[in-house]
Amino acid sequence: MTETLNAVDAAIDSRMSTRAFLPRPVPRETLEHLLELASRAPSGTNTQPWKVYVLQGASKDSLVDKVCAAHDAIRANPELAAQYREEYDYYPEKWVSPYIDRRRENGWGLYGLLGIGKGDKDKMHAQHQRNYRFFDAPVGLMFTMDRVMGRGSLVDYGMFMQNIMVAARGHGLHTCPQAAWNGFASIILPHIGAGNDEMLVCGMSLGFADEGALVNTFRTPRVSAESFTTWLD
Repeated sequence: MTETLNAVDAAIDSRMSTRAFLPRPVPRETLEHLLELASRAPSGTNTQPWKVYVLQGASKDSLVDKVCAAHDAIRANPELAAQYREEYDYYPEKWVSPYIDRRRENGWGLYGLLGIGKGDKDKMHAQHQRNYRFFDAPVGLMFTMDRVMGRGSLVDYGMFMQNIMVAARGHGLHTCPQAAWNGFASIILPHIGAGNDEMLVCGMSLGFADEGALVNTFRTPRVSAESFTTWLD
């Protein structure tokens, strides 16, 4: 039991948003196992709202080309951004402390590590576009759910995705959950063959981490449990 507890703790603690992957393929049977395992996630009245699309090879490369082209077009003409809107608000309309402070700490911590200054728009664009290349991971996942479902299903979805990410660590794999894809749902959903009743929840990169990549030394800080916990006796 102690070994099991230690393994679970290690998988959770070592999970990180990996931003550089090796081209080493992930066996299909491993992916199938991870998804089967993740399906044990709880969901309200067992609705199991998740739908997963696995992109590899040509299907992944084609989507990367489409979304990167759109991303470049927006940079050339910012007015095009209005064509690419998220279907649900992942982030708040107005940022307040302490959340805006954590967001800034995260962004400048990452960019500072990579030597990207505040005015380096070319480098910022290139680094942001790494999202749309799945950070070179061999596997890209797209998660959707039926629009008829309520906001509670997004809570269920988070637990399902966490299962994937933690289970992946148990198999020596790393992941990066990505809301960056959400604005390009109008490109993604037809590409993956999603139905008209489906909403894009987010994407995820999955594969073997490039342990030698500088970007993968970045570990985001966490506030202490004491700071967000209230004990009631």
